[in-house]
This record gives sequence, C-alpha cells and structure tokens, in this order.
Amino acid sequence: MVLRFRDKVLPDDQTLVMAIVNRTPDSFFDRGRTFGLGAALDRVDQVVEEGAHVVDIGGVKAAPGQEVTAEQELERVLELVELVRERHPDVVISVDTYRSEVADVVCRAGVDLVNDAWGGTDARTAEVAAAHGAGLVCTHAGGLAPRSRPHRVQYDDVVGHVVDTIVGLAERAVEVGVPRESVLIDPGHDFGKNSRHSLEVTRRLGDLVATGWPVLCALSRKDFIGEVLDLPPDDRLEGTLAATAVSAVLGARMFRAHDVAATVRVLRMVDALAGRRELAVGRRGLA
Repeated sequence: MVLRFRDKVLPDDQTLVMAIVNRTPDSFFDRGRTFGLGAALDRVDQVVEEGAHVVDIGGVKAAPGQEVTAEQELERVLELVELVRERHPDVVISVDTYRSEVADVVCRAGVDLVNDAWGGTDARTAEVAAAHGAGLVCTHAGGLAPRSRPHRVQYDDVVGHVVDTIVGLAERAVEVGVPRESVLIDPGHDFGKNSRHSLEVTRRLGDLVATGWPVLCALSRKDFIGEVLDLPPDDRLEGTLAATAVSAVLGARMFRAHDVAATVRVLRMVDALAGRRELAVGRRGLA
C-alpha cells in the first residue's frame, strides 16, 4: 500500500523512518536535550539530513510525571510545527498527542499525521484527523489511561488482543473519514504490556502485517530491550537495532527512532537483502 499523508506520498520501495523530536524536559532517553526551541529545530534539520521520512514532534512524555495541560502541550509543539513546516515543506510532520484539541490546532498549522500513542482514549482524535485530511497512527495501549504504567497486566493471547484492538481502531478511523492510505497500526511495545508481551508481539509481527494495514514499530531504547540486556536507555542502541532489523524482515513498514542515522543504515541493508534496494555504489569485481 502506498502511504499518503495529505499531499505527501512516501516511497513504497523502502522501509521508512520516523524521527523522534521531543520538546519535553523529562523524556526517558533524551532528557531535555531538544526541549529548547532552537535545539529542537536543529535536531529536525539533522534528522531530515540523515534520511528521516517523518518527523514526530512530542510535547508530553509517555511515562507518569508532572502534569502537562493541553495549553502547555501546545506551547511546546505549535511553534516548532510552524517553523518546521516553513523550513521543510516536503517532510511529513507528525505530532505525538492523544488529545483531540491539540491535534486540531496542530493540523491547522500543517501537521500531516497524528500519532495517537494511547489507543484512542479520546475518540474525537480520529475525527479531527479526518476533518483535516491528516493521517492517524492507531496504537495498542491495553486500554490504559494516558501516561500510566501497566501493572500485572495479563492477556490470554497478547497478539490476538493487539490485532483485534488496532484493526478495530483503524477501521473506525476510515469510517469517520481518515483516508485508508493514511492509517498506520502500532502494536505499542511496552504500552499496556510487560517485556515478555513485547517480545511475543515482536516474534509474531507477521500476524499484524497479515492484516494488510501498514505497521509502525516504536522500539527505540524501550524497557523490553533494557530488560533483555539488563541495560539502561543510554546503552540500548544495539538491542534496538537488532529488534529493528528482525521487525523489518517480518514486514514492518515504518520505525520510530531516536537514532536516525543508524536506523536508516540498518533498514537500507535489510531492504537490500530483501531485494528492495540496489547498491549505493558498485565497484567490487568490476575493475
């Protein structure tokens, strides 16, 4: 399926990268490095140069913490969206928000994709995306309230629950008017899941791919990787790239990443091995 977000069509012959740019002072990995407007804009310039297809701007960290109102969230993300839209007119801009009122304002400012990481807790978010012709990421979060952690969560079949939930969200999005080619499904690694659940979802990612909806994986430096390796976020790059390569082989279409250059290189290699990409240069054995 060709992915289209408003007037922007993404390549259908390569695996795609969504770059994370957080305007938050307390994110689990970047810990405020792009909280300042100038630092965030510099980071956008960098990831676009590194090959990101989508820039995902967030103003509220996913984990519990200090309350951030909708007004505060907009103060963090709106000006950056406006500057990026002016500076990079061809890049797909996504905003990571679960609030329909935030999604409405940023879509008016030129956002192409709403990344709802909390599984449609605000049902109007899909309707807002549809009203603006924007895309939507439909995520499995296990029914948890935004910014809450799972506690002794259990599933008879976690993958079955993930598939049923996000396919339902995707179908509803299309019913309310989001273009089908603008919808992604995200299994929500770590969201509403323990680490064994996230590993099982990764092993069986083919079940999600088989639904026909394009799959977005947000794996970057997450806790399930840390618990496999017993390492903190700063030391989870290799584990993230291993999970990325496996998920790409299994058919994931897009990856949300902190480490854009490394992720782009890994995915180019996977695409070449899969026959989707030619050599960048061809010298060996030709002279």
